[in-house]
Amino acid sequence: MTKLILLWHRKDLRISDNIALFEARKITPKIVSFFCFDPNILERDDIAPVRINYLLGCLQELQQSYQKLGGKLLFIQGEPTQIIPDLAAVLQAEAVFWNQDVEPYSRKRDEQVKQALKEQGINSQTYWDQLLHFPGEILTKSNDSYKVYTPFWKNWWQQSKPSVVTPLNNLEGLNNQELEQIKTVNIVDLPTAQSLGYSWNNPLILPPGEKAAKVRLDEFCDSNINYYQEQRNLPFIKGTSQLSPALKFGVIGIRTVWQATTKAMENSRSDEVTESILTWQKELAWREFYQHCLYFFPELADNSYREQLKIFPWDNNQNFFQAWCEGKTGYPIVDAAMRQLNETGWMHNRCRMIVASFLTKDLIINWQWGEKYFMQKLIDGDLASNNGGWQWSASSGMDPKPLRIFNPASQAQKFDPDGEYIRQWLPELSSLDSEYLVTGKISPLDCHQYSYPQPIVDHKQQQREFKRRYSEVKNLLDPIKGKN
Repeated sequence: MTKLILLWHRKDLRISDNIALFEARKITPKIVSFFCFDPNILERDDIAPVRINYLLGCLQELQQSYQKLGGKLLFIQGEPTQIIPDLAAVLQAEAVFWNQDVEPYSRKRDEQVKQALKEQGINSQTYWDQLLHFPGEILTKSNDSYKVYTPFWKNWWQQSKPSVVTPLNNLEGLNNQELEQIKTVNIVDLPTAQSLGYSWNNPLILPPGEKAAKVRLDEFCDSNINYYQEQRNLPFIKGTSQLSPALKFGVIGIRTVWQATTKAMENSRSDEVTESILTWQKELAWREFYQHCLYFFPELADNSYREQLKIFPWDNNQNFFQAWCEGKTGYPIVDAAMRQLNETGWMHNRCRMIVASFLTKDLIINWQWGEKYFMQKLIDGDLASNNGGWQWSASSGMDPKPLRIFNPASQAQKFDPDGEYIRQWLPELSSLDSEYLVTGKISPLDCHQYSYPQPIVDHKQQQREFKRRYSEVKNLLDPIKGKN
């Protein structure tokens, strides 16, 4: 009798370059894959409708991919610690395989699932798939985890990278008896976003599924990656890959992505192109750095890394926060970015830094408010990356230069000098001169005429106030400075 292995898909919604799937296929062709709709995740208050929409599209394509291979992708809904062992027991599975995750909830849940399987005499086997280097593989000379990106990057970049795993061939499906048996478990059809309580009707920045992600990767590495260094900070052009949703859900393998960058590097014909490709590789390393940080410091999910930001006296003005969410702060570059987020479920990375700095340093609102709002809106909302980015911007994270404040006007002048991005997302201001758009110096008369709000705070004044409070709490935590 052919051994049956269950394969639990999570952040690896693809057939190719999937380590757990590859390892399972080495043992048996009879692999039954499943995705669990976990109420502990779906019922959270930081789930973005656009992310659910993208997820479901990816699952639909994944189901079709399994069918073409002769296999099957099941959908189950319920408490994972109960329903997964039930499914494994019903099918008399040899083992359950899955790829690991760094998030605190996932790690705790996985241990509980492992224990429940063990109690039924069923093995579990886990792998690292979403990272080129798993936590614990990149360590300091003293065998500690890195807390600063640059030395992490230097070590990470010098290490040889794993190869793309061999594509699958045929799989075996369930027989009629097994199809009858699984009816006792809560097997469901692929739900709609509406049936899960979410609605998103706007276009997606990246079509769902493995095929679309591979096309986007190939297009980017054939062209825009060569100009990434000079274009990545310009929000008015498509200078980035926009592959973040695919990386978040593992719709494309990270080894496949790295292989594409090394091929592009081999084809480089200039130092400028080489530098651009290297810069994008550094962004992949940033992604892994934040994942390693969350793995080794799971408390980051709930609090600041730096002590002074744990006791920082935030204003947390609810009206200011609402204006920020709606893109009505009176700062054009901030408002344009927030409207892009609200309308598309995505925001350019340079703009993410600008609006995060504005919320924390200008409005003096707790970074966790912004972090949660981003998770409620982003198609690529990922705990490690989102948390890492917000803590970097808020001066609460792992950063050798913690007190960093962005001036919205100078950022706009440097990265949107002609106001193209601002005009795209603030069409009511499209007729204004670029000088007014990028400096934010719009007269009260023009604000009234175009129904655009005047600035809700003064940047220079708020910058001084944030620095004053930051210095105060820093001195409170530093006994020596506190006595001076």
